Amino acid sequence: MDKVSVLGAEIAYYQRNEEDYISLTDMAKKFGDDTMIYSWMRNRNTLEFIGIWEELHNPNFNSNGFVTFKTQAGLNSFNLTPRKWIEATRAIGFFSKPGRYGGGTFARRDIAALVSGG
Repeated sequence: MDKVSVLGAEIAYYQRNEEDYISLTDMAKKFGDDTMIYSWMRNRNTLEFIGIWEELHNPNFNSNGFVTFKTQAGLNSFNLTPRKWIEATRAIGFFSKPGRYGGGTFARRDIAALVSGG
């Protein structure tokens, strides 16, 4: 794991399967906590983006899980965590790493760029 400094925040990144993954947890710490990630993931536009991203990049993507989440998006009761998304859809755009130091939610570079607005 390596780190890069962005606007005074240390952001961890990993290379996994020859792809760059950036810590969403570290990005969220700059402005709050992991609840920002959960709020971002339950947004219908975000959900559609990450679902389409997975359909384009992941031959093992479980699109039925995606459709289930998509029908629930926008409801006040809808709740989605990265781990729930990964388990239900076999997503490769995210991974969750347990641990107090170096743990958190990581997303592929192009997905993380959406989070950061870049």
